[in-house]
Amino acid sequence: MFFSLTLFLYERGKLLPGLRARVRRAATPIFFAATLLIFGCTFVVGTTVAGTVLWAVGIASTPILDVAPTAQKLTYAFVTAALLVAVLRMRDLIGPRMFMSFLLGRYHKPRREERVFLFLDLIGSTRFAEERGDLEAMLYLGHAFEVLARPVELYRGSIDDYVGDMALVTWRMGPDLKDAAPIRCLFTFLDQVERDAGEWRRRFGEAPRFRAALHCGPVMTGEVGVDRHKITYFGDVINTTSRLESLAKALGEPVVVSAELLARLGQLPEGVTATNLGRHSLRGRGEALEVVGLRRSIGED
Repeated sequence: MFFSLTLFLYERGKLLPGLRARVRRAATPIFFAATLLIFGCTFVVGTTVAGTVLWAVGIASTPILDVAPTAQKLTYAFVTAALLVAVLRMRDLIGPRMFMSFLLGRYHKPRREERVFLFLDLIGSTRFAEERGDLEAMLYLGHAFEVLARPVELYRGSIDDYVGDMALVTWRMGPDLKDAAPIRCLFTFLDQVERDAGEWRRRFGEAPRFRAALHCGPVMTGEVGVDRHKITYFGDVINTTSRLESLAKALGEPVVVSAELLARLGQLPEGVTATNLGRHSLRGRGEALEVVGLRRSIGED
């Protein structure tokens, strides 16, 4: 119980969150070794605490439990921990929600569902690369997507893909959209970047700026590939969201959302204001789409 609870708190980011974040960013061999070491230390701490509790209440005669390291115990512990670490790394590489979908075979056969899509684009990445080089640009971009991961996890989204300097995040329509989760996710991320602007400038010479577009609609979701499996989406809503992001650039708006999605999300998070930008024709779409711009209210943190 003590061992499992400690591991659970660690994996949920409630125990030693800074250490967990650094280990997850490490290369796979380092991640593997470090996580095995952490699991080993957790086992020692867990058995020590458990033994002390049992000794204190008079059940055990000594505060040290009988965990003598026999060859059989060590082999069992190492193999079990190695399998667990491999599963955790796989989950991190493809995303926790995607991992569960693969594990449960949810999309082995394509299914029709409604989803929200967020296209998040880093502004000025080409200029940044020309001025500072591709390596620095890659580190800059990687750090931005690293910051994005926490709000996406917090608000029950899933990062579907990274394409150049753009991230594609998605949510299933339903309980995952409670309290306008996609909007909260986006502004939580933007607020975090703004709070860390000084650190960004010290590290990279400038703080990043982003442009975002959100839309919703029906898609076909299914697994594709043989050597490399991927859960992918097919539907007009993805193309429309991409063109909304281009429209945001043309209008000079940092965040645009379709009025259709906004109506389905309900009340906006506190401090976020909406401005109707009218109806706009998008390439490849017959009917004009009503678009809304979102911004933080002046004076909000």
